[in-house]
Amino acid sequence: MIKDSKDALKPSKDEFYLFEGSIPDNDEMRERTAQIERSIIKKFRRPLWSRLTRAMTDYELLEEGDRIAVCISGGKDSMLLAKLMQELQRHGNVSFELVFLIMNPGYRSENWQLILDNAKTLGIDLTVFESDIFEIVETVDRNPCYLCARMRRGYLYSRAKELGCNKIALGHHFDDVIETVLMGMLYSGKVETMMPKLHSNNFPGMELIRPMYLIREADIMAWRDYNHLRFIQCACRFTEKTTQEGQGSRRADVKKLIAQLAADDPVIEQNIFNSVCRVNLRTVLGYKQDGVEHSFLEAYDSWAPGGDE
Repeated sequence: MIKDSKDALKPSKDEFYLFEGSIPDNDEMRERTAQIERSIIKKFRRPLWSRLTRAMTDYELLEEGDRIAVCISGGKDSMLLAKLMQELQRHGNVSFELVFLIMNPGYRSENWQLILDNAKTLGIDLTVFESDIFEIVETVDRNPCYLCARMRRGYLYSRAKELGCNKIALGHHFDDVIETVLMGMLYSGKVETMMPKLHSNNFPGMELIRPMYLIREADIMAWRDYNHLRFIQCACRFTEKTTQEGQGSRRADVKKLIAQLAADDPVIEQNIFNSVCRVNLRTVLGYKQDGVEHSFLEAYDSWAPGGDE
């Protein structure tokens, strides 16, 4: 058990090692890698490539001289993120460096091998380090997924900083963003979402970015299926257990709810996203900024009559 939550953020003392996936070992593998890369720039240019570059521009995610740790879990989202960032480095106008950072938190051998095989297929050099997060989380009864995510984030920040990176990139996409909006409202009584970038509180000088912020999950799956790729899911022992027992998660429930609503009105998904882009402070009872709560009453008497009726 973890006695102090701060201990969960401490990285292990294991050394990094490099898995060289960017040198396909035969002509057939090289051609397969090239086909996957072409599919990003050509067939999926509009839903993937264009939305990546738009997010980079709209949210100012990239700067000259950045050294970015692309954090890879082995799932479809992070693997596509790695390829998108790789292509952006090759074809973009901004000079920056990439490290493809992956932690093995205790994957089963077959899942770990699938990750390594995919890295070779996609032409991605993985910088690897080990941890025992899955073993630790397995002993926790309450909120194991929250603890796992928090520990993983802390480990990744620490390792990225050791490698000289100033940013970490995560593979969250548009659907993650709108699901978070509804989860906050329904389960926490808050209006909030994932931000496209954040300064780290615990690691000064480090920043988190989400380059796939505008990319739809359906398009990620379409790219995966078009290229006949297979990726791991969560691969967590807790998740495997709850799935077998027929239990779901709040995020899964919200994902299902959004799908049901969008089946009747497809504009709903974009409207959820827009709702946190166009917040009118005159139509909310209160908000919090820098830890301080504010009420609409503070400015009410200064508002022009009828302005927002």
